[in-house]
Amino acid sequence: MCIPPPNVTGSLHIGHALTVAIQDALVRWHRMRGDQVLWVPGSDHAGIATQAVVEKQLWKEQGVRRHELSREAFLREVWKWKEEKGGEICEQLRMLGASLDWDRECFTMDTGSSVAVTEAFVRLYKAGLLYRNRQLVNWSCALRSAISDIEVESRPLPGRTELRLPGCPAPVSFGLLVSVAFPVDGEPDAEVVIGTTRPETLPGDVAVAVHPNDSRYTHLHGRQLRHPLTGHLLPLITDSTVQPHLGTGAVKVTPAHSPADAEMGARHGLSPQSVIAEDGTMTSLCGDWLQGLHRFVAREKIMSALRERGLFRDLQSHPMVLPICSRSGDVVEYLLKSQWFVRCREMGHQAAKAVESGALGLHPPFHQKNWQHWFSHIGDWCVSRQLWWGHQIPAYLVVEEQAKGDGEDCWVVGRSEAEAREAAAELTGRPGAELTLERDPDVLDTWFSSALFPFSALGWPQETPDLARFYPLSLLETGSDLLLFWVGRMVMLGTQLTGQLPFSKVLLHSMVRDRQGRKMSKSLGNVLDPRDIITGAELQVLQEKLRDGNLDPAELAIAAAAQRKDFPHGIPECGTDALRFTLCSHGALGGDLNLSISEVLSSRHFCNKIWNALRFILKVLGEKFTPEPAEELSPSSPVDAWILSRLALTAEQCERGFLTRELSLVTHTLHHFWLHNLCDTYLEAVKPVLARSPRPSGPPQILFFCADIGLRLLAPLMPFLAEELWQRLPTRPGCSPAPSICVAPYPSAHSLEHWRQPELEQRFSQVQEAAQGLRALRATYQLTKARPQVLLQSSEPGEQGLFEAFLEPLGTLGHCGAVGLLSPGVAAPSGWAQAPLSDTVQIFMELQGLVDPQTHLPLLAARRHKLQKQLEDLLAQTPSHGAAETQRQQRLSSLQMELLKLDKAASHLRQLMEEFRPREC
Repeated sequence: MCIPPPNVTGSLHIGHALTVAIQDALVRWHRMRGDQVLWVPGSDHAGIATQAVVEKQLWKEQGVRRHELSREAFLREVWKWKEEKGGEICEQLRMLGASLDWDRECFTMDTGSSVAVTEAFVRLYKAGLLYRNRQLVNWSCALRSAISDIEVESRPLPGRTELRLPGCPAPVSFGLLVSVAFPVDGEPDAEVVIGTTRPETLPGDVAVAVHPNDSRYTHLHGRQLRHPLTGHLLPLITDSTVQPHLGTGAVKVTPAHSPADAEMGARHGLSPQSVIAEDGTMTSLCGDWLQGLHRFVAREKIMSALRERGLFRDLQSHPMVLPICSRSGDVVEYLLKSQWFVRCREMGHQAAKAVESGALGLHPPFHQKNWQHWFSHIGDWCVSRQLWWGHQIPAYLVVEEQAKGDGEDCWVVGRSEAEAREAAAELTGRPGAELTLERDPDVLDTWFSSALFPFSALGWPQETPDLARFYPLSLLETGSDLLLFWVGRMVMLGTQLTGQLPFSKVLLHSMVRDRQGRKMSKSLGNVLDPRDIITGAELQVLQEKLRDGNLDPAELAIAAAAQRKDFPHGIPECGTDALRFTLCSHGALGGDLNLSISEVLSSRHFCNKIWNALRFILKVLGEKFTPEPAEELSPSSPVDAWILSRLALTAEQCERGFLTRELSLVTHTLHHFWLHNLCDTYLEAVKPVLARSPRPSGPPQILFFCADIGLRLLAPLMPFLAEELWQRLPTRPGCSPAPSICVAPYPSAHSLEHWRQPELEQRFSQVQEAAQGLRALRATYQLTKARPQVLLQSSEPGEQGLFEAFLEPLGTLGHCGAVGLLSPGVAAPSGWAQAPLSDTVQIFMELQGLVDPQTHLPLLAARRHKLQKQLEDLLAQTPSHGAAETQRQQRLSSLQMELLKLDKAASHLRQLMEEFRPREC
């Protein structure tokens, strides 16, 4: 298995912690089962993000821009930054307890990865799956680079919205629909009105399109229109993709700046006109009055010109989706660029087929629909990036040569310049030494090297022992948000380059959100560093981290206020084990994970409970304790047999949870065993037995096995706590102990199944219900310290025998004194409280001498008044729907039940007063 390589730019967030917690739990479980396990660590060079961070640092510290340095000098600065900052991720991974194979740590820009990237590019090119072409790409003007689809954030706008953008002197309004008139040539009063949200692209319009069946424009088919800015003649074309019911039914066609328009332009043979440059300014094609202006400054100038010419028709608020570069915050432009593209259709078909045939399993299975849809509509992948940091594309332009027959530039590809020169000589028919080659200055998309990670990390393209032994991987576990952009590309390139699927199973976990269900975002102030949860952090420290980030002043103010509201007292120390346990408790299935610090804190309290339980057990065992062999262990009481049965069931359910990778089942099972079975029930029930002198030998042996097996079951999820406590347990004679719990055998369900007694567990569950009923009856009469006698009566003779074996633990767990049985049909002693346990079982509790009716009746009345007020308030609420109404009804039922109990108790106390009131002679 390999870790999804986190970006080297910064620190891990809580989403990374979820990935690590799940992967490490699975890895540790397999390791404890005796499997040979390899878990490869690595980090991603994150081309755009890293370059942006280093550029900001250079400007901040040295006042130097990237282009003022040579490429080599800038790259030295990046490597220097990486060496200084790159260790932070490793520190976090170690703090999270990640048991990675650190000697195999790799980086997507190290020598081995660079060789793999070059080899992959060459092989894809030779297979006809890589080509260079001039096409529309997502372009970030702030970064001056193409960006991938995953780096484009689709931001919905409800209508008019002002945004501050990098490089723009003033806020820019979006969510506005501008209506512009295109005069019909030769008809002074005729015009076609179009609507646009991007008036800055008007200079690039080459046509106006309408639907062929739109009767409003039938008479204009074949006519020409005057461009409202230049006066040039544009054709009115008909195209069935135009939606006549939207707006005026007429649309401007700008092939150089719109993907949809580019397709339409290609169908109609229209030549694109690029009017926005790489830096976001207007090009010379716009004329002197616009050339060099920022595109959004030009927008306002164009609007003014339309008004002056009388061709502006309307401006209205308009809902829209705005593409934003997630790296820079700038609005994404679509520009025509000559770039390298990977043909994805055939590889995508194979990836879809792999899931359809079952060769590749996606879990949870509902992700299969997205997978099939994406690959059935996949386009070619632009892999060129106009950066300096990254894998430079191994392609070379043959200067002053053109490809045969088409007049295009002549490009060759090679693993080295020498190999490329040989290819150029063969292509041109000229001696290689006479040719001038210029290497493409662009670098490859970071996702290209990430897609090779499962096999490049194992030494591919070399035939290494690791590659032979561990490839394909057994499992790929990652966040569901990376299913298509990373997992899909690994499957495509892995299958193409190695002839095998890179893994046969993919486990996808949910997105982590805050307790309010919001996406983690720096601008919201809710991004959590796992270290702050593990060690705790004061509010002042959290606020300083925000200030040290890259937020602009407005975002910083919002984030800081939100952080003060969410964490007014900072974050309490929770520990690694509590964080891991909480994250794994949500599992991989279902919706997003809404994480709250209070939930992690609850897991810390659970850790404390385990710690205290082991302190008690170790005290009971003492220094001279010698564990018996497991096969000789014999329970001395039904309660001993019950806890061993529960322990065996816990091992069975944990094994099932790990096999199905439902870690939430494992955490729930362990929480229930340690907290409810062991601590709340068995330890309490066995304390009176352990207090006897001489102490029986059976319970300490039972306690040892519960601790030993329970800690080993817990170890994959809570490695630090389990290790610390397990090392304190006595060792078994005659066997050499494992040096660490992480390599001790994981308890198997098969080895413990002889302890399973489901019928005993069923019987004891009735005893636990009886104990709960006794505690509730004690609470009703407010018997805080007294230990009243109790009688149980059943109308079913068989049930009498069921309770008879558990009378002592029933008294202990019910916080009562002696517990006896009352034969069917026999009346209970006078003055005893009565409560039904079931249709066939009644419980009676002694009250005489323990309760003063005159003191307790006013207390019961006060409690009744309080509960009655709560009931009336609930009844006065307007009924709602769904979960809220279900919760309200449950609360109503609970209050009504409690009131009935109080009424019955009050009636009984009044009866007691009557029975024991002195009679007059």
